[in-house]
Amino acid sequence: MSLIIVVYLTKQTVVGMFLHFLLVLLTVLTVVVLVQAQDPYAGFISLDCGLPKDSRYSDISTHINYISDAKFIDTGESKKLAEENDIKQQLQYVRSFPIGMRNCYRINVASGTKYLIRASFYYGNYDNLNKPPEFDLHFGPNVWDTVKFASLSHITDSEIIYTPSLDYIQPCLVNTGKGTPFISAIELRPLNNTAYITYSPKSVLSLFNRYYLGSTADKEYRYKDDVYDRIWFPFKLSSGWAKLSSSLNSDDLHQNEYKPPAIVMSTAVTPVNDSAPLQFHWEADNVNDQYYTYLHFNEVEELAANETRAFNITENDHLPYGPVIPEYRVVNTIYDEIPYTGTKMYQITISKTEDSTLPPILNAFEIYKVKNFSQSETDRDDGKLAQHIYLHTFLQSVIHIMNKT
Repeated sequence: MSLIIVVYLTKQTVVGMFLHFLLVLLTVLTVVVLVQAQDPYAGFISLDCGLPKDSRYSDISTHINYISDAKFIDTGESKKLAEENDIKQQLQYVRSFPIGMRNCYRINVASGTKYLIRASFYYGNYDNLNKPPEFDLHFGPNVWDTVKFASLSHITDSEIIYTPSLDYIQPCLVNTGKGTPFISAIELRPLNNTAYITYSPKSVLSLFNRYYLGSTADKEYRYKDDVYDRIWFPFKLSSGWAKLSSSLNSDDLHQNEYKPPAIVMSTAVTPVNDSAPLQFHWEADNVNDQYYTYLHFNEVEELAANETRAFNITENDHLPYGPVIPEYRVVNTIYDEIPYTGTKMYQITISKTEDSTLPPILNAFEIYKVKNFSQSETDRDDGKLAQHIYLHTFLQSVIHIMNKT
């Protein structure tokens, strides 16, 4: 009888332990799901190109986790630059491509998700040739950019906003006969799909300028100030502008889908002459170039009952848009649904309305140039091209090894 009781109790204990295990497992899984849902880096892909295989680190300033690019490409050589104290950690290595005309990464992404995709390049005389190269950057079968350097220490970024239709992307470095291609970093940041809408679904937005205005700080802002890790630069103050500022925390600001940083939206410029407009301009490389602008507004002053701020926005000689009435601590982003095109010089004019008691303001703006990625990501011809390029690269590698021996 005692033996039977012992067996019975043991079964009860086992069942109890099993139920307890299930409860603990469910709790752990719930915590993991919650942590992933709340993870501020969720969807961030940060590759330090040339970093030794399986290496990783957390960036000192942004705390973003970077990993080696070695698992995303089978070609190229890792090169370490000479130590420089003022250079970002993700620029201290490069992956160079002395062999092959075209070398491509394959990076898994979430198809249908809009991404900010940034490729960074810092030569730093890593090859001791004192001669920065020039080469092309492709996105699959489409031309993304031509990478050039003004000096040995020049850092250049190529940034696009793109929604992939596949579950991977292929940034490619292409040798154009003007030096060995290389790359320092690749960063992908998921965006809100309702932001940065383009007129044509095949249009890709390539960053032209991104500035904040009115600050006394001469510094760039990115993550954690910007949840999308966009990089904001200070705009040089015009002699006819005055600075406005306020103390503003992220929790104080009512955001929209663009989510410009609170630190950026806490400052603004306004004309010194109350009746004068705010104006800024840019020059196109070609009259056929197309541009989208995004103007970000936030009223930084708590206006009195008898004060109003309202203004119209005009591009070149087009009909004005407005009136725009910025609200206190509320982000308002103004953009055109159809891109500007057809001229070499563009000017944005922000003018107060007749019944406004205060002059216009501007906190920040972004300008994007349209790139047409007309070739499909699934283009069969590009697949054949990739096979030919792979074979060409393989043969060059064999010749390279034979020459060494």
